[in-house]
Amino acid sequence: MKRWFVWMLGIVTLIAVPLALAQKGDAVAGKAVYQKKCATCHELSGAPKAAIAKMMKVEMRDLSSKEVQAKSDEELSRNITQGTGKMVPVKGLSDADLQNLIAYLRSLKKPQ
Repeated sequence: MKRWFVWMLGIVTLIAVPLALAQKGDAVAGKAVYQKKCATCHELSGAPKAAIAKMMKVEMRDLSSKEVQAKSDEELSRNITQGTGKMVPVKGLSDADLQNLIAYLRSLKKPQ
């Protein structure tokens, strides 16, 4: 019984670990997605473009801020794909693009 449990645990680990790692995006690839899909309104650093915020009459959040970085990946995904406030949804993202974009956003986090 003990041997069977260890064997099954090994199989589950071999399957689960690559899946978990695959769901984390590539920040380098995400930077390219960000430049294509987000750079109209946000600087490469994640800071909002002041002229866009003024034109839209909205206070945009810095994507490197504690407030944005505190959001879960699911919340970021929802904000990106469904929009939030006056932010329109980002269209045409594959699942991989979305994960890569989130990885890039996470890389913007300011050191504590």
